[in-house]
Amino acid sequence: MLLNDKTCLVTGAGSGIGRAIAQAFAREGAVVGVADLDAGAAEETATSIRDAGGRALALVVDVTDEAAVDTVIDQLAASCDGIDVLVSNAGIQHIAALTELDYADWQRVLRVHLDGSFLTSRACLRHMRAQGRGGSILLMGSVHSKLASPLKAPYVTAKHGLIGLGRAIAREGAAYGVRANVICPGFVRTPLVDRQIPQQAEELGMSEEDVVSRVMLKDTVDNEFSTLDDVARAAVFFAAFPTNALTGQSLLVSHGWHME
Repeated sequence: MLLNDKTCLVTGAGSGIGRAIAQAFAREGAVVGVADLDAGAAEETATSIRDAGGRALALVVDVTDEAAVDTVIDQLAASCDGIDVLVSNAGIQHIAALTELDYADWQRVLRVHLDGSFLTSRACLRHMRAQGRGGSILLMGSVHSKLASPLKAPYVTAKHGLIGLGRAIAREGAAYGVRANVICPGFVRTPLVDRQIPQQAEELGMSEEDVVSRVMLKDTVDNEFSTLDDVARAAVFFAAFPTNALTGQSLLVSHGWHME
């Protein structure tokens, strides 16, 4: 197993991409800290892992709360002899034109994505440094880490920022054997994306079917959504990679929707 006996923390793991990554890590032998703002969702994911024969702990945390983040990560490290992998995945979306965007909504999106990734990375990096066995920090970016779309200014800004944060972690973490990478999915049919379809249809004045075909999938090579499994496989790949050869790199998982 690629992650046998590693302790992995996944935020936003109550549903969608985070849940898929947590389950994939458990299948590879990891002990998974399943963190989510929703206690019921965290427990549901953890239960699904245990029912499949894996090991998981349900954790409740608001990733924008500094004290709560430090406490939960300290507790996980104490109970599992450290932390080997972080996936900072918690995220939200807000659809609005720049001219109609409330400052509070701008701040809220940046806090979850950027502040949350900083706080969880800092706490985990401290433990990885003290443990002396290295580790892997994975930030959940997006194709919007590389390009922009209308109606998503705070999300695009936050996702671009994660590229810089990942590179900074890679530089500083190298002294402790810690690698950092950013995973950049295209559109994945998660609840977050499903909520965007009617919102964009209203804002753009088109049908929901056209939002999918003419906005979300128009630049892919096969008119396909990226899948939960696509992203989870990328996370396992980075988490288990044995050297620093790929540290600081970002990976597009987008069915060709943006190529570098």
